[in-house]
Amino acid sequence: MKYVVILGDGMADWPVEELGNKTPLQVANKPYIDYLCKNGITGLVKTVPDDMPPGSDVANLSVMGYDPYLYYTGRSPLEAVSMGVDVLPDDTTFRTNLVTLSDEPDYKDKKMVDYSSGEITTKESRELMKFVQKKLGDEIRSFYGGISYRHLLLWHGLDMQFKLTPPHDISGKVIGDYLPDSEILLDLMKKSYELLKDHPINIDRIKRGLNPANSIWMWGQGKKPALTSFKEKYGVKGAVISAVDLVKGIGICAQMDSIDVEGATGNIDTNFPGKAQAAINALKNNDFVYVHMEAPDECGHHFEKENKIKAIELIDGIVVKTVYEYLKNSGEDFSIMVLPDHPTPLKIGTHTSDPVPFVIYRSNEKNKSGLPYNEEDAKNGEFVEIGHTLMNKFLS
Repeated sequence: MKYVVILGDGMADWPVEELGNKTPLQVANKPYIDYLCKNGITGLVKTVPDDMPPGSDVANLSVMGYDPYLYYTGRSPLEAVSMGVDVLPDDTTFRTNLVTLSDEPDYKDKKMVDYSSGEITTKESRELMKFVQKKLGDEIRSFYGGISYRHLLLWHGLDMQFKLTPPHDISGKVIGDYLPDSEILLDLMKKSYELLKDHPINIDRIKRGLNPANSIWMWGQGKKPALTSFKEKYGVKGAVISAVDLVKGIGICAQMDSIDVEGATGNIDTNFPGKAQAAINALKNNDFVYVHMEAPDECGHHFEKENKIKAIELIDGIVVKTVYEYLKNSGEDFSIMVLPDHPTPLKIGTHTSDPVPFVIYRSNEKNKSGLPYNEEDAKNGEFVEIGHTLMNKFLS
């Protein structure tokens, strides 16, 4: 038996008035996912406990079958693992976004214009992070460049808890009420603004009509995680395919193969055919493949309803179609599960902890829900209250 999870990050949503009070999943043309749903089982799964933050870290741990109460230590340590950064037990890591802030004189009066600095290129952002490291790094703290706007701060010997806000939660808002409850972190952010606002890369971006990456923003702190290997836990050898360091980090910590795909960006311009082919290739050496696509989530954060619908259709028409057709013609029994990790409603532009719809299709079973795949119809199916138990159901 081969097992494939196809995860559209943030794919679930709330009804949208401009879409006739339907969700993007309800209006998207997705014949392959709907076929799997009508000929499989569907339902809702609670991937994020109500008392935990509704981040992709908690949610993907749950979907991958790891109880976040036992395994969650923060987002950034998982990203650090993916980036190859050596994290010691007494280190604390922080996700460090390059963001665009407005130009009010007082830092606390600035607005969060863009949490991603206009999806800044990796080439530009890594130059900026090298500059930040040169000016603000020292023997106890180091800044590491990641992908696009997503970067890392490693702090040796730090054992403190902070109240930090994800920047995508405060798009368009004045940042004063959401600044760190730490003068040390706040001072770094203020200094970064003075360093970056007139950097040649940002001056050039402004000339080209692009948002400048004029400040760092720390959040998602945590300690080094320790996950039981996926094979030991579930008895199958697995691989992860993602453009996002967070998901890659979970896979690496679970001792799964982490497969990079050329042209994979984490956005709607990602290499969907490449991800589908990578999944097929991975199945030749693995029993389980987890294919993660970030595009619907990014569209939700940017309030782009047309692009969110398009992202769902691309996932269906390229990734699900390609993987399903390959498995159908392989002559081997297989199971496919399609779901998001969490909703990213277009109305609010950030994550929620609402249950998400899932579909499980098995080639060797005759389940027929008869239902299309969306949030509303999934209410007529099963309800999995404890998210990490869904993986047991999928693999059983």
